[in-house]
Amino acid sequence: MSRKTLLNSKDIEIILHRLACQLIENHNDFSNTVLIGLQPRGSFLANRLAALLKTHYNIKNLKTGLLDITFYRDDFRRRDAPLAATSTEIDFLIEGKKVVIIDDVLFSGRSIRAALTAIQSYGRPENIELLVLIDRRFSRHLPIQPNYRGRQVDAINEERVLVSWKETDKKDVVYIEQK
Repeated sequence: MSRKTLLNSKDIEIILHRLACQLIENHNDFSNTVLIGLQPRGSFLANRLAALLKTHYNIKNLKTGLLDITFYRDDFRRRDAPLAATSTEIDFLIEGKKVVIIDDVLFSGRSIRAALTAIQSYGRPENIELLVLIDRRFSRHLPIQPNYRGRQVDAINEERVLVSWKETDKKDVVYIEQK
């Protein structure tokens, strides 16, 4: 199994700042916008972006949440091992809000489809956008595209994209791994 580094910690930091600036361009003061990270891996990206927007770009009233999509997945009952649910942490209504769903890797689009279904439990948003760190554009099973992407990767299906976050994996790095 071979592994190649796609992004190091400096690359990720630059991408986070670029994504934050793109969000500010489209959402200004975030008064009608909420950020929702998909559990578990999208939560790290969402938390990092929220911290950056608050500290470096002085966004004051940023609402953020975390969404668990485990029971909304179409493969929920198809796996050998049971899926482990995480917590949903949304303490606000999204009715009429602009929602930015955040995940680390966009692969087949099935997680995003599940998120679109799950988010309806919290109201009807004005619109929904998608932000991802890595877009695997040739792996889509559903017609889902990100509004914001950190890096586009042309990985074939036998290759895996692995995102490591310093919060859980001791360092920020993105690998592409050949099986």
